[in-house]
Amino acid sequence: MDNQKPRAPANSDPPPNQTLAMEKPKKPPRNKYALACATLASMTSILLGYDIAVMSGASVFIKKDLKINDTQIEILAGIINIFSLVGSIAAGRTSDWIGRRYTIIFAAAIFFAGALLMGFATNYAFLMVGRFIAGVGVGYALMIAPVYTAEVAPTSSRGFLTSFPEVFINSGVLLGYVSNFAFAKLPYHLNWRIMFWVGAVPPIFLAIAVLAMPESPRWLVMQGRLGAAKRVLAKTSDAPEEAQLRLLEIKEAAGIPESCNDEVVAVSKKSHGEGVWKELLLRPTPSVRRILIAAIGLQFFQQASGIDSVVLYSPRVFEKAGIKSDSNSLGATVAVGFMKTASVLVATFLLDRVGRRPLLLSSAGGMVISLVILASCLSVIEHHPHEKLTWAAAMSIATVLTFVGSFSIGLGPIAWVYTSEIFPLRLRAQGVSLGTGTNRILSGVVTMTFISLYKAITIAGSFFLYAGIAAAGWLFFYFFLPETRGRSLEDMEVLFGKKPEGGEEEKKKGEAEGVHGGGEDSKAKTEV
Repeated sequence: MDNQKPRAPANSDPPPNQTLAMEKPKKPPRNKYALACATLASMTSILLGYDIAVMSGASVFIKKDLKINDTQIEILAGIINIFSLVGSIAAGRTSDWIGRRYTIIFAAAIFFAGALLMGFATNYAFLMVGRFIAGVGVGYALMIAPVYTAEVAPTSSRGFLTSFPEVFINSGVLLGYVSNFAFAKLPYHLNWRIMFWVGAVPPIFLAIAVLAMPESPRWLVMQGRLGAAKRVLAKTSDAPEEAQLRLLEIKEAAGIPESCNDEVVAVSKKSHGEGVWKELLLRPTPSVRRILIAAIGLQFFQQASGIDSVVLYSPRVFEKAGIKSDSNSLGATVAVGFMKTASVLVATFLLDRVGRRPLLLSSAGGMVISLVILASCLSVIEHHPHEKLTWAAAMSIATVLTFVGSFSIGLGPIAWVYTSEIFPLRLRAQGVSLGTGTNRILSGVVTMTFISLYKAITIAGSFFLYAGIAAAGWLFFYFFLPETRGRSLEDMEVLFGKKPEGGEEEKKKGEAEGVHGGGEDSKAKTEV
């Protein structure tokens, strides 16, 4: 008995540090079912990244085999982004009509057809038809993967799971670069075809795997299928109480009475997306207007800062930096793919811990600095054409890597995470498709004009221009985008309805709501 520690008096208060420990909310374990659903849905993005990046090396051999010029290559590389506009706009209505899951399967079928057609192309026109089909698939995948994931994910890990599409896009980009490098030694009339055919294999397995996924609970509620939605929410929520709360919020957003608990209920005729464009573009409420500007602005700056020029034309950038060998240039391009993939993996673990705004602002700042240094080094190299400036070449390669790393740790994934979570339920699919359309138009313009642009204002001038656009983007993010970490999807319209000056009120409300969203990682620190 003498060895026992003395007990504290029954009425004494626990030590302050013990009180803090008791008050600290426990982080819920990661929901494995939601994780599996997000992974499957996001794998569509591998095909997207592969189709875009594989053209980087394939274009070198297509030019030789089909005997086409630089302008045709420029159009061929960038036109997929314009073609994807068709898919991204159509995907919103398609997913409202047939559901999110079958839209993913449809996207996989389009990718399969596009890859086969490009591989069998016998001339430039045939290749362009295959590029069009693949482009429609790109548009579908860009829109549907983040929407499905955001609608399935619990609040506590929505940022983590919704960033998966960007992770898989970068994985696809890396595989595209590796494919370029692996098949480069084959005869040039065959190697680029195999690069495209490889992209036809994953869609088959993906389409089969997606059949095992559940439908989005929010889409099910819009169709009046409350019983099915309740079962999906029970599997994808962190706790039964959260599943019940999510269902109540979705029912309220869909205009279904809270007391209604039938297996199937009648819904309005607009449950398949009718009338959404009018509400988005012609008669938006102030909060919807602000959401629309935020989504379009974010997607605009993501692409206008030049990321796709670097991804598609990195061999040319490295050539301008002094790397003349095709093999060395493609090897350096693989390093770009590794950097993009590694950086976006880091971002997935920080989105729900740090929040969207800090990562976004840090990312844009890093991009501006990288672009300014890259442009300066390329300018020095251009002004000393007969000298071998090893230090400038090394700095150019390093800043290309820091640029894609900065992009992938923030602006890359957050553009999709943020856009997919801020639209109200009734407007989400077609609102995201509008943001995706903006993204694709800008990507097409940037990639189809890069060669002409650097011939007109030099390659250094091109990157100085991108740096200026990225700096303008930083200001837009700082002054216009509120923090969304810890907020439920159904609360976004309220968040964007507040005035930009009301940061403190939003912060308090977000912290209060963060408790049911998954503990300390979900506490909202809303800033506007």
